[in-house]
Formats: sequence, structure tokens, C-alpha cells
Amino acid sequence: MSRYVIDRAKLDENIELIKNKAGVPLIGVVKGNGYGFGIKEFTLVLKEHGIKTFAVTEVSDIPVLKEILDSEDILVMRSTCIEDEAKTIAENGCIATIGSLNAAEVMSKVSQELGVTTKCHLKIDTGMARYGFMPGEVEDAIKCYSLPNLEFTGAYTHFSSAFRNRELTKAQLVMFKDTMEQIKKAVGEVGTLHCANSPALLNVDDVCLDSARIGSAFTGRVITKSKLALNRLGTLEAEVVDVKTVPAGYSVGYNGTYTTKRETKIAIVPIGHYDGFGLTKEKEQYDIRYILGIVKRFLNKKRMYVRINGELHFVIGGIGLSHTAVDITGTDIKPGDTASVDISPLMVNPRIERIYK
Repeated sequence: MSRYVIDRAKLDENIELIKNKAGVPLIGVVKGNGYGFGIKEFTLVLKEHGIKTFAVTEVSDIPVLKEILDSEDILVMRSTCIEDEAKTIAENGCIATIGSLNAAEVMSKVSQELGVTTKCHLKIDTGMARYGFMPGEVEDAIKCYSLPNLEFTGAYTHFSSAFRNRELTKAQLVMFKDTMEQIKKAVGEVGTLHCANSPALLNVDDVCLDSARIGSAFTGRVITKSKLALNRLGTLEAEVVDVKTVPAGYSVGYNGTYTTKRETKIAIVPIGHYDGFGLTKEKEQYDIRYILGIVKRFLNKKRMYVRINGELHFVIGGIGLSHTAVDITGTDIKPGDTASVDISPLMVNPRIERIYK
């Protein structure tokens, strides 16, 4: 049976390295099933390291977190005008993101109906063009602070290009600060300000304000040139279930896309597309090196591989839904030996068990 394995000691090390680097309280971002590490398991580890606030984007994640959190805050990073979503946020005592006057009015209405006061973080759009008030919409943002049953305890923005564009990131930070200064003059205290995400923390200096939102950096899988020695975590594992030998000229896999050139010993590994193997996460940067990399991989017909007993062995015949054939000619690999592949946790099927070792 396949499972996704995370080295707990190395994850602990990553968390402490990031805490020291940030120098401010962290918001643990556990969206996307805890960045593929399992939302419950990942959240509990971060909680052990003293993190007090957690962030998700899906309202459906709220009940999952409520099962394992006590007094910790849950920030929902979605500015929603949908009443049912606003109700779920309000009745669970979460922190709502307010990125439009309409969203504020909906949250205020729902909160009044429930008889609760909902904590909110204002969202400023400094160039991402998703949620948030643009700097020219300051007057609308200010109106939100006077709506009943809303308590604004913070504000934030999201950097669009911290993976590779430091100057743009710094410009977004200045825009955010200037906008919040205008709002502060009108409403007074604005609460906790946070901008830095994982790539910003690692790639750009002086971007942490009162807090930083960190998710992917904990996994060690983030685009960065930082010298911070983060561990790259997560491997998909399963046991070899069978071994067979086929003659030269034998077709392997669907449509006979691979033909053996010699007598070939094959290991059958129960890992495939359903588990996430062979799927790729789209990169967040598109510079010339990335484009050249695509061309190079195409020209070289880059092959997939599986690690068995510490050695790399190439996939033959393509990757199936649930099984993959691997060339193990000249080895003593046998059924029961452990096979593993290095893939992004975000690509791993959420149904696959996450194991912390």
C-alpha cells in the first residue's frame, strides 16, 4: 500500500529555522490539505512549535481544524459574498477576510443574525488582482470598520512575484503600508499587519511586519535562492509487489510504447497517476531558464525513475493509474523491497496516508 512519508525531525528543524528567520509570530498556512502533508497532522506539528494562528482558503476546512484546535485562531483567506460561507466563518468564531464592501456587508448581516461579533482582517489588493480593496478604494475600505458586529483585528496583502521579483515585492509592500496609513488615520488602530508569504520571507529582506504567513517553506519545497538550509521533505513509498523477466523485443505498458532491447528484469511497483506519480505542479516562475528547461527535457526525452534499495531505476512502459513497471535488470531486488519517488506533496492523492517518521 502506498503512503507519503515525512521525516518528522527534519520538519521540526525546518519550522525552527523559519521561526528564527522571520523573527515575528507565524501564521501557519495549512490550505491544500496542509500543503499535502495532511491538514490534521501538519497543523498539530505546527501547534507543538507554538504557532497560534492557522490559515486556510476553503470553508470546508474549518470543521476539520476545529476538531484539533483549542484557543488557536483560524484565518479564512477568502473574501466571500456567499451568505452560507460567511455563516460558517462567523458561527465557528473564525477570522474573516474582508476584501470588498459587499463581503463586509454580508458578514455583518450574518453576524447580526447569529448574535456574534466576527473578527476580520482587511485585505488590500496591491497587484494580485484577486481578493482585496485596491488602493483607490480606501473610502470603501474605511466604511467596513463602522459596520455592526465586525471587529477588525488585522490587515494584509499578498505578494504576486516574491519568487523572483524583489523590486516589485518591495513596491507592493510600500503600497500596502501607505494604504493602511490612510485607513489608520480614519479609523484608528488597525491590528496585526502581515504581508510576507514563504517566498517573500526567503527571497526578500525586511518584508515581515507583525506576522508572516508560512506554508510551503515548512515543506522545504519553495522557489528560493535563500541560503537557509531547509530540508526538502516528503517521499511517496510502496513495496515492490512482484518481479518478472521478459525477453528482448517485448512490449511493456499500454499501446506498447516501450520495447525491451535485451532480456529485462522488471519490478512492479503499486504507484501510479492515482497516487500522484507523474503529475507535475505548474511552476510559479516563467523565466528563460524555465523555458530552456522545458526544451531540454523534451529533446532529451527525460525519463522518470523510482528509487529502490537506495538506487535509481528507470520507469519503462509509462506510468499507469495504479502500477508502474521499473527496469531492475542486474539487481537482486525482490518483492517486499521498498520503492520510493520524490514528488510534490501537493500532487499526492489526499486519500493516501501521511506518515510522520
